[in-house]
Amino acid sequence: MSHANPASEAPAAVVLLSGGLDSATVLAMAQAQGLRCYTMSFDYGQRHRAELQAAERVACTAGVVEHKVIGMNLGGIGGSALTDDSIAVPEGPQDGIPVTYVPARNTLFLSLALGWAEVLGAREIFIGVNAVDYSGYPDCRPEFIEAFERLANLATRAGVEGEGFHIRAPLQHMSKAEIVQAGAALGVDYSKTVSCYQADDQGRACGRCDSCRLRAEGFRAAGLADPTRYS
Repeated sequence: MSHANPASEAPAAVVLLSGGLDSATVLAMAQAQGLRCYTMSFDYGQRHRAELQAAERVACTAGVVEHKVIGMNLGGIGGSALTDDSIAVPEGPQDGIPVTYVPARNTLFLSLALGWAEVLGAREIFIGVNAVDYSGYPDCRPEFIEAFERLANLATRAGVEGEGFHIRAPLQHMSKAEIVQAGAALGVDYSKTVSCYQADDQGRACGRCDSCRLRAEGFRAAGLADPTRYS
C-alpha cells in the first residue's frame, strides 16, 4: 500500500500499528507533526486476525506512505494467553503481570521497526505504550523506552555514524480517557480499531477482557460514545 509522494521533504517516521485504539492515536499524532508515516504490524501468532485487518484499515484511511506486515512465530515460544490457545484469556483483574503479557514482544517489535527506520532514513519510531491505564506489562514502562533508545543508538550504523534515533511514546503518561479525547480531536475513527484480546473473526469484542475493560472505561470517562462492536 503506497499513497504519498516519497520525494516530499517531510521527515519520515516508522509507527508501530497494532490495529488498536492506542496505536491509531499515535499514528494521528505523528501525522499531525507533519511526518511522513510508514506503519508496521506484526503477524506473530496472536489469537485472531481481526487486529491485523484493523491495522490495515487504519493505515489505509490515514493514507500512510507504506504499511508493512512482518511475520514471526511467537507462538513457538508460548508463555502468553495471546499466543497459546491452552492459556485462557482472563476476564477479571489479576495480581502482578497478567498472562496476556507476551515475552519480549515490544523488544522484538521495536527492533524490527528500528531496522526498517534505518533502511528508510527515518529517525523517529513511534510506539503506543502507556504506563497509566495499562495491564502492568514491563515493556510499556518509560525505563524500557529510554533503554531501548540507548540501544538503538549503540546498535546501528545510523546511531554510530549518523543523527541517531528517537523512540517516541507520546501516550506514555496519558490516561485512556485522555488518549481517546486526543484521538477524537485529531479525527481518529475508533470504529475501525480492534482492542479486544479475543475478538471474533468479524472483529467484534468480548467486552470482558482487560483490554475491553480499559477501552470501555476510557470512552466512558472521556464522555464520548463507544463505537466498539461487541459480540
